[in-house]
Amino acid sequence: MKHFLRVVTQFFVFLYCKCLWRGLKFVARKFTGRCELQRICSNNKHGARRTLKIESSLRYSKNELLQSALSVHPDKVEKTIDDIMALKKINPDTNPQLAISLQASLMQIVGYRSLVAEVEKLRREPYDCENPEHEDMLMKLWKELRPDTPLTCRISKQWCEIGFQGSDPKTDFRGMGLLGLHNLLYFAEHDKASALQMLHDSLQPKHNEMNTPDWEQKNLDKAIGYSFAIVGINITDLAYSLLVSGALKTHLYNVAPEMPSLQNLQQTFCYLMQEFHRFWIEEDPSDIMEFNRVRSKFHRRILRQLKNPDMALCPHFAASNLHLVNL
Repeated sequence: MKHFLRVVTQFFVFLYCKCLWRGLKFVARKFTGRCELQRICSNNKHGARRTLKIESSLRYSKNELLQSALSVHPDKVEKTIDDIMALKKINPDTNPQLAISLQASLMQIVGYRSLVAEVEKLRREPYDCENPEHEDMLMKLWKELRPDTPLTCRISKQWCEIGFQGSDPKTDFRGMGLLGLHNLLYFAEHDKASALQMLHDSLQPKHNEMNTPDWEQKNLDKAIGYSFAIVGINITDLAYSLLVSGALKTHLYNVAPEMPSLQNLQQTFCYLMQEFHRFWIEEDPSDIMEFNRVRSKFHRRILRQLKNPDMALCPHFAASNLHLVNL
């Protein structure tokens, strides 16, 4: 029965997209005298609401020029906008704002695609202990997180102090490649106070192993007990899945005025690390064996938030605070 309902639903969605939707577009254009792209730009402020609608309009267009606009090179965006304006018979001299709005949104769209490719390349690049740049990044991570404790040697159990599983961190980077190291180092360098606090908290004992007076006297947080670096690699995987699934478009289109960059994703990673830390404390798991459950629940919460087209996970990086005018 469920399969039948799913098939019926898909059929009506197809019917809407192929017939009714196009009919409504035709009526709206005749009634307003403006094409769909004009209506989207005039009725929606710059950000995810506008860009997601423009992206959908271009993707489901019958015109090859409009469909191909989604995959143009960033250097070709301006010419593509000129071609779209000509196709729609819109005079750029009398509608200069439309070209500006379309260009800003199309830059976000093609920039997102470029970011996915850049992130995928980092994820696929394995950590190489023979590569001086890789080793230098790893040493920087240690110095940022343990500034007062020299590393006795490259292969050392000391790595466990910052949350790696063994004496050589390279084995922990296999899942996310260099992307995991890049994110951890960015967090340690650009949000150092939060990173050090999380590392400190992660090393604290369970509160239920202490009596209440001792707990209050030591002023410790609730249950922590996770491996900082391993959690960072797991949250990197979470951020990566949000990116490649397209769920992160809502956030990035709201915080990046034009092309989303790796820095935007790393700022998002910092936010996710801090939020997961708070969420872990709220969930108060009995031990690290509950990590997958807590992570899955946290992932679902972030996905729900990202369904809001006005959502910016990092509000202090929101495009609205960058004084964007007339986009």
